[in-house]
Amino acid sequence: MNKPILNINDLEFMDWGQGERFAARFGLISRRIGANGLGYNLTVVPPGKRAFPFHSHRVNDEMFFIVSGSGQIRIGDKLWDIREGDVIACPPGGPETAHQIINNSDADLEYLAVSTTMSPEVAEYPDSDKVGVIMELEDSKDGMPEIWRLMMKSESTQVDYWEGEDTD
Repeated sequence: MNKPILNINDLEFMDWGQGERFAARFGLISRRIGANGLGYNLTVVPPGKRAFPFHSHRVNDEMFFIVSGSGQIRIGDKLWDIREGDVIACPPGGPETAHQIINNSDADLEYLAVSTTMSPEVAEYPDSDKVGVIMELEDSKDGMPEIWRLMMKSESTQVDYWEGEDTD
């Protein structure tokens, strides 16, 4: 059994991003502490960046706790300021629940992301008119989860994950 406790200062981070607009570092927590039904990670977003495109989930709930820094969260057609200590709910749904955390400050924005882990997931990307089916497969050889994605435009054409996103 994994030790059910992990100090976030002991996390190993992996880089993620695309172009000039999207960048983040993730410290994966769930598997290291033996979690099954919830996923956890510590996300660090550099100034001026976003970790992910604006998106909604049809299946899984997400919750974000701002550990340090400040920024904004876009949910549906609204934009809210966020700061250290804020807790944010992002329930499943359609475009009205689409969300994106933006670091518009001059310091790193650090947040704990917690979600249910039902798979497969269906995600919608309103800004780029895409839909994705995402499925987490068995761990790869390096112990990291292997993610399978099928991204499609609304007219049923398969596309790349970053298709239609303004990455610069």
